[in-house]
This record gives sequence, structure tokens and C-alpha cells, in this order.
Amino acid sequence: MDIKLDPSRDDLPLMANTSHMLVKHYILDLDVDFGNQVIEGNIVLFFGDGNRFKNQSRSTQETFQMESEEADIFRTAEPCHVPEMDSSTFSPKMGHRECAVCGKGDQDAFDNDGNHDNQERDSEISSSKYCCDTGNHGKRDFLLVLDCCDLSVLKVEEVDVAAVPGLEKFTKAPKLLATPEKLRCEIVRDLVALPADAWREQLDCYTRCSQAPGCGELLIDSDNWSLRIRKTGTSTPADFPRAIRIWYKTKPEGQSVAWTTDQNGRPCVYTMGSPINNRALFPCQEPPVAMSTWQATVRAAASFVVLMSGENSAKPTPLREGYMSWHYYVTMPMPASTFAIAVGCWTEMKPKASPPDDLMTEHSLPLSPSEADLRYDNTCNHMEYPCRFQSASAASQDIIPYRVFAPVCLEGACQEALLWLIPSCLSAAHSVLGTHPFSRLDILIVPTNFPSLGMASPHIIFLSQSTLTGTSHLCGTRLCHEIAHSWFGLAIGARDWTEEWLSEGFATHLEDIFWAEAQQLPPHEALEQQELRACLRWHRLQDELRNSPEGMQVLRPNKEETGHVSASGASVVKHGLNPEKGFMQVHYLKGYFLLRFLTRTLGEKIYFPFLRKFVHLFHGQLILSQDFLQMLLENIPENKRLGLSVENIVRDWLECSGIPKALQEERKAEDCSPSRLARQVGSEVAKWIRVNRRPRKRKRGKREVAFEKLSPDQIVLLLEWLLEQKTLSPQTLHCLQQTYHLPEQDAEVRHRWCELVIKHKYTKAYNQVERFLLEDQAMGIYLYGELMVSEDARLQQLAHRCFELVKEHMDRASAQVVTEMLF
Repeated sequence: MDIKLDPSRDDLPLMANTSHMLVKHYILDLDVDFGNQVIEGNIVLFFGDGNRFKNQSRSTQETFQMESEEADIFRTAEPCHVPEMDSSTFSPKMGHRECAVCGKGDQDAFDNDGNHDNQERDSEISSSKYCCDTGNHGKRDFLLVLDCCDLSVLKVEEVDVAAVPGLEKFTKAPKLLATPEKLRCEIVRDLVALPADAWREQLDCYTRCSQAPGCGELLIDSDNWSLRIRKTGTSTPADFPRAIRIWYKTKPEGQSVAWTTDQNGRPCVYTMGSPINNRALFPCQEPPVAMSTWQATVRAAASFVVLMSGENSAKPTPLREGYMSWHYYVTMPMPASTFAIAVGCWTEMKPKASPPDDLMTEHSLPLSPSEADLRYDNTCNHMEYPCRFQSASAASQDIIPYRVFAPVCLEGACQEALLWLIPSCLSAAHSVLGTHPFSRLDILIVPTNFPSLGMASPHIIFLSQSTLTGTSHLCGTRLCHEIAHSWFGLAIGARDWTEEWLSEGFATHLEDIFWAEAQQLPPHEALEQQELRACLRWHRLQDELRNSPEGMQVLRPNKEETGHVSASGASVVKHGLNPEKGFMQVHYLKGYFLLRFLTRTLGEKIYFPFLRKFVHLFHGQLILSQDFLQMLLENIPENKRLGLSVENIVRDWLECSGIPKALQEERKAEDCSPSRLARQVGSEVAKWIRVNRRPRKRKRGKREVAFEKLSPDQIVLLLEWLLEQKTLSPQTLHCLQQTYHLPEQDAEVRHRWCELVIKHKYTKAYNQVERFLLEDQAMGIYLYGELMVSEDARLQQLAHRCFELVKEHMDRASAQVVTEMLF
């Protein structure tokens, strides 16, 4: 049966059967071809036991036999046979019959009834009808399922790791009595189990194994969302090859990477945070439980720089004339979705000037590193890897090594807005949370088609060029937000991707804390700044809730099923393919207000030391909401919990749509007694309303209105309140622009200014709206909607003209949303 995803639900399938086998290590060996816009080569996967078999007593055979009888959800596709060839002479550029894995939004792998509930669909997601009887004494072949989309898979083969000399000193595999298949399995099993202090030897063994010859081609089959691999006569996961090599190439239309041009007009490609993550970049196990390490060798023309998630600052190795090779590795197990790569003509930006004095002042940490991080039990609760939290030198490192890359045309903007901020922001994060989880950081200013202000991956942060305009405020807050993801979102990940608030809510809350610390604000000024930003987010949250369906306002949409997967390990991410979801901020904002509520209720002196302890105990692991909430309340004496419980927090904040009652009460109190900075904005708004009402021709001798200087956040709030006015005259808008130098402000300010321009049809500033849509694509999406509802022909023409200029390089979700607005 050909089963499709219900378009009204837009759920993202995670198909990999991680309960049976887990990828422990990837080795990618790839060539970047800008001429054809493809990445091609091979990937070697090393497997360990599946997630299920660690915690159950049922035999592997019994479990698999039971699951193989489950109803299938896949169409029965023709197997893709590839001619036998010598892997030692294989080249991705050779002609092959390809097994095309094509994933499109309207061709998906779920039932038309739209029933995607994990509990009810367990039997349907877990196995494929391709697990057919192959004459193996009535037993069905085991089927390995990988997440895969928009890839041309050329060949899959078992890797003969037993042919690699010198592995015997690292493995215990008995060579004399074991069959070749058993020997290969035992070698990989021992290799993935090497202790953390042997990580260098382990990486070397992985590399040598990845270069071993093939020892048998495997049968492959595919549907829109997965690649399925089997070995004839292998009926259980325990007997399936533990090292396989997949030869493949990406497709230009694949959504995991964006082929575009940078601000200098030079070609580049990068992972832009697609809803389908990396499955169109390499076959992988997408579920977050599949924590793996990786190595990658990437070759490109010598004019390009390859940046990647990696612990090492890779240096290029010359190859044949005009080509370079770059090698990166990661020893901290992470979900495959966190892997990031960017290849382009980037230039490293180095500071030319010293940072301002107010951001370089030495300050004492709340706790010294030895007291803060090493006062806890010096053992970690995660799977074994070389962990920085066990290193005293890492604990004391408040500023990790960093590099900044950008197109050369942005060097001046990087010097002015970014480079001098990084040390203070890294140091501020360390002072709040302690040990940096990652040993180094690259920051890349990505092309204009990047659909957000920033994205954090292990060892690398992508920032939009929109953060470089105006004052340092937007750049500083966004940098702090992305740095916070090193702890929440990366070192500590959500076990269920629907609980995005565990990443974005924490990062949004911590960005204010980090930024105040980076600026060295006195406590009362830090509090005032945070109150003002809470006011702005309250306005934004109300607007989001008015314009979004209730089902997408819930922070824990799966409720009691959160974290549950099918018997095979497959699951779905609710609304994961909804193109509008990427532009919603409910999980940022409601998560932020929950953490703010807990901090205010319990007090900063209780909350932040607890948070540091939580990081120390849970880094390197996946969590659910209740893990955080239970530990928080367990660390607080019962008489100081003020009636808080895990149950009522989950009920009132995580599993309800709309605005929680506690938040309504807090904001009602704030409205009655606004903060000093908000009151100042209110006074300025009153002045502007009076200016707008006065006669166009001012009487001679009448004094000019004196306006107060406002911070960027205050200007945003001022413009939001002025948006509530029915009419503003062109003279008022001109004066507003001149008073606050609005065209030179940061992108947050200019976005609100563009809304005012559109609402009041201020024709003299239409060129500023056009500039915003072209240069600030990370923030301009919904301006298209404002332009179209204006019912002004000139504004609508402006919208169509800008879209025509940028749509070719715009990411698919953004283009789809804008298309729906315009047509």
C-alpha cells in the first residue's frame, strides 16, 4: 500500500530502526562539486547494539521475529541492484544504476488516515514488508532502516574490517574459532567499546577500517523517507554486518544543504537547519537517541574553505593541482542532526582593535572553576567519551579558542560589530554555567538566504549578516543565545524533538543573563534590561498566539506519550514539516517565560546554582521536561517550593495552549506598575502622539519637542506601541526617522520601522522596505504578508519584485510561505 503523510498534520517521520542497531561512528569521505551542485563519495557506518537490547531480557531473535510480523507501512519497491565491482577502484563519478531516494512534501510514508499517534502506529512504523522470506528456513531477513531523502545511493557493501592489520592489540576477537562474519562483528564491537583515554587510537582504527576492501554487496531498497538494507540469510540484528560502506551522491534539490552565492557573489554550500536535518546530506539515523561520533574528509577546489563541526581546527592538505582536503573529527557522541558543514570562499577575520573598556573589565566569577564545577562528584553519567567536565584545565578556561569567517566584503562590519564581543560573551557564559562543553568555536557569517538570525552546532555557529548592523546590541544578544545552545540543545539535548523548549526556551532565557554579564551591568541595570526584554517578548507572544493554531501552541504536544517510540525505534515529529513552524517562536517565548517564572519564584540565588549543577550532572545526555523539573524541585526544601510540583507545571505550562494563568497574573501586575525603562518609553510615545496631532504648519516660536535617547530595545517597544495608532502623518514619520536614525539601526528596529512604513504608506521610505527584504531575509518573511494586505498596488508590486530577485536562493520553507502570501 502506498501510504502518504496527511498534509493537514505535516508530521516528520523518523524511520531508522534504532531499537535494533545504533550507529556509533560515521566516517564521511566526500567531494564537493560546485559545477553540478552535488556532494559525492562514501560514508562508512560502524554499529553497536540497538537501544532496545540494552534494557530487555527477551532474546534478539524472539524480538525481531515478533516485530517482523507487524503490518508494514512502506510501499513494496523494487530492489535496486548495482553491478558487482571492485571497491578499491570504485569512483563516485563512474556510471551506475542508482537507487534514488526522493523525499518531497507531497510524497510521504504514512497512512492516509492521518493517524500518527506513536502508540497506535507502533506496528506500522517498525518494519518493512521487504523483510521477506528468502528461503532462510522460513525466517525473514533482518532489514536495517536508515533515514534518507533526496540521495542517489549507488552501492552498499559490507566492510572487511578483519583485513586490516594491527587491530588485534585493540580487540579481543578470537581469530582461530570464529567465522569471518563473526570475527568482523567482534572486531567492530570491541572497537566501539574502547575506553575514552584511547580515543586517538580508536579514531586511527576507524580510519584504517574505513579504507578496508568490501566483502560483499548488500541489497538496498528505498522509499521517500528511508534507505533499507539487508543481507541475504541474515535474520537478526546480531548477525547483521557491523561496518557498512554506502556510496552515494546528493541531489541539487536536496533540502539538507543550500547551494547559493555569498555576499561577494562567490558559490558556497552549507547546512541551513532544514526541517529534514541531514538526511539529504548522508544516510543516517535521525532519532536523537542515535548518539554517534564522526570523522569527515572533504575535498574541494583550493579557493574554498571547509568549515565543519569538529574538535580540531582543520588545516587544508594539498592534493592534485588546484584541490585541497580538509579533515575534522568529533569524539563526543552527538545526534547526527547536529552535524554542520559550510564550504565557501570564506576569509578568516582577525581583530584589529581592542574591545571597549566596559566589555574587557576583569570580574570575579560567582564561584571559582574549582569550586563551581569540581565540587560535584567528578564522575559523569553519560556514555564514555573524553569529557571536558572531568578536566580541571577545561573547567578554568573561560574563553575557548575561536575563529571568525565571513566573505571579505563583510570584514569592516565584523570588526565593528562582532569580533570584540566574542571574548566577553564566552566569558559571561562560563561565569554562569561553568565548563564550556566544546573545546573550540568557529563563527561563520552565512549568506543572505539564511532563514534565521543564528544557528548553533557543535564547534560552529552560523550568524546572519543582519546581526552586524546598527549597534552591538542585536549581535551581542544573538551571539549569547547561540553560545547558550552549547549547553542546552547540544551538550544536553531533548530526547523528544517536540520538546523544543528545552533548547530554545533555555537559550532565550540565558541570552539575557549572559548579555548582562558580558556588559558588566550593575545588578539593578541588568534587572531593568531584563524587564524591558520581558515586556517585548510578552507583546511578541500575544501576537504569536493570536495568529497560530492552538495545536502548535503546546510545548509538550505528545503529552504522556512524549519520548515514546515504536517497537523498532521509529517515531514522528509533530508538525515537523509544517513550513510555518520554522517562523513561529511560541516554544522560544513560552519556554522563556516558564524559566523566568521559576527563577522569580525560587530566587536567582537558588535557581542559577541549581542550573549549574544540572548541567554538570546531565551533560552528554538526552532529557525530557520532567528530568529538569524533578531535579529542580528535589533540590528545594518542600517548605520553599511555594506549591510548585512537576504535575502542575506540566499541566499549566507545557500541555496547554494559550497563556498560562501565572503569566497572565505577572503581566497584569507589570501593566499596573511598569518598569522604569518601559515607563520612559510610554512617556516618549505620548510625546509622539501629541506631535502627530499638532497642525502641519507649526507656529513660529513654538519650541521643538525634546525626545529622550532610547536604547535599541526601547526603540522597538516605542515602534510597537506606535503601530497601535490608527494614523501617523508623513511629517511624524519623517521626524521619527530623523530622531532615531532608523535606517542605521539594527535589524530588529528596522523591521518594526518597515511595518510602520507599510501600514501608513510612507512612500519616502519604501526603498528601506525593499532593502530590508533583500538584505535581511532572516527577518523579512512576514513583511511580504503586510505588503499584500495593504491593498496598495505599489507595495504589492514591491513585494513581487523583491521575491523574484531572491526566490531562487531562498530556502524551500520560506519560499513556500511567501508564495502563499503573494499568490
